[in-house]
Amino acid sequence: MKSRLGTSVTALFITTLTLRATIIIAGVCIVLAWAPIRAEERTIKIVVLGDTLIENKGVPAFHRFPEQLELALRAKGQSVAVVNAGLVTDTAARSLRRFDRVVTDDTDAVILVLGGNDMLWGIDANVVRGALAEILGKLEARRIAVLLCGLRTQSKFGDEYKNTFAAMFSGLASEHNVLFYPAFDDAFVENAQLKALDGLHPNAAGNEAVVTRMLPTVETLIGLARRRHSVDNGPSMSPMPR
Repeated sequence: MKSRLGTSVTALFITTLTLRATIIIAGVCIVLAWAPIRAEERTIKIVVLGDTLIENKGVPAFHRFPEQLELALRAKGQSVAVVNAGLVTDTAARSLRRFDRVVTDDTDAVILVLGGNDMLWGIDANVVRGALAEILGKLEARRIAVLLCGLRTQSKFGDEYKNTFAAMFSGLASEHNVLFYPAFDDAFVENAQLKALDGLHPNAAGNEAVVTRMLPTVETLIGLARRRHSVDNGPSMSPMPR
């Protein structure tokens, strides 16, 4: 009799504990389901829209600028996905034509590295300026954070032509109030050990050098993208599971 009673009490005790644990776990799940998703926890999607300096077919994909940038950012604890939207033959005008295809609705930030081919081919700076201004306008309308990069690329058209481009880049950044990095190629343009054999593109070490120099500016870009998402969307709420 005592044995049966003891068994019953033990069973009741275990059942009670199990019920309490179930209630606690269910409560925690409900709280987590309704907890706001903090902006810092989102993966920020960065599209690098550029030309031959970005696609850079002369080095393996893993060693290109966007891929190295993502690796460096993740090593610093940033939750990011960096998309290589470079095209070897692109001018600023050609990138404008494909803009809507490559800068998709889930894009949080864009790094613009355009104008290198334009400078090499002697395209009128006013034409380049018009295309870049239109791209910047599209990004502004969509509230996408922007980092505009200038260039020091060597040109056969003389210093005056190069200086016109330098002024154009800085002027656009000021007019559109976007982050500005004065010379994407500054890390390798005068260092033969960081350039490919063609003397124009960065090699793998050159891309790493660019990433190292640009990293603080890109982290500022990510912070801006997170703040804009937080302001535009407010705290997101996950639906309660049924």
